[in-house]
Amino acid sequence: MPVPDSLIEYPVEFPIKVMGPTHIDFAATIVQVVQKHDAGFHEGKMEVRPSAKGNYTGLTCTVRATSREQLDALYTELSGHPMVKIVM
Repeated sequence: MPVPDSLIEYPVEFPIKVMGPTHIDFAATIVQVVQKHDAGFHEGKMEVRPSAKGNYTGLTCTVRATSREQLDALYTELSGHPMVKIVM
């Protein structure tokens, strides 16, 4: 029996968590990055959570994933962004 390339069945609504130091433009910047990979993404598909001390902001972005390549490209761009500390 062949092993599937992915355990994810596409298309799917897929949550991506992004954390970075709190900055007034953090959420808007991340929305712009995500929209390059999911044109239908908007702020309404994002949860914002400040850390307990307010030094960091956590975002959960629910994207419409259509392929592993799309998700890999999005993770790569987010991980390399100077405002981002962690992508999960």
